[in-house]
Amino acid sequence: MTAALALPAANLALGVAGKVVDGIANALDPAKAKAKKQADDFESMFLEQMTQHMFTNMGSEGPLGDNGTGGDVWRSQLTQAYAKQVQKAGGIGVSDQILREMLSLQAQASTGA
Repeated sequence: MTAALALPAANLALGVAGKVVDGIANALDPAKAKAKKQADDFESMFLEQMTQHMFTNMGSEGPLGDNGTGGDVWRSQLTQAYAKQVQKAGGIGVSDQILREMLSLQAQASTGA
């Protein structure tokens, strides 16, 4: 392997190793894993509320034709699916900020008790 390829390969390996170690640490700490899930769920809900605004002024015509009486249900499911996909793809950073704050509050509560 040439020197030009060795450095990027080493950085990639270190990044993957760091993610594996973080995953193991999160798996061993159920409180942190639960907080992460709650933060992710909150971000999904936030994104769902934001994407609903994209569909509010569409009228009765939607991407699949006339929505009829079930259009509101369809839009609700579509915005929920969009929000979950955006969150799975990395989200917008709300989840990370919430998780840091939750862990900080938990640490303060445990040291104060």
